[in-house]
Amino acid sequence: MVYIRNRERVVGFDNERGKGDHMHLDGKEYPYQFTSLEQLIEDFMSEIEKRRQS
Repeated sequence: MVYIRNRERVVGFDNERGKGDHMHLDGKEYPYQFTSLEQLIEDFMSEIEKRRQS
């Protein structure tokens, strides 16, 4: 899942082979522990909302 603004990835959550679950926030990569689809969607939307407010 990805949120792009002005042609740049601002928020991204993915599972890349060899890397596993992780997220991209403001150009940096962080580990992410997948627990459920519902939680993933909630976390994704939460990160987007944080950036829309700033």
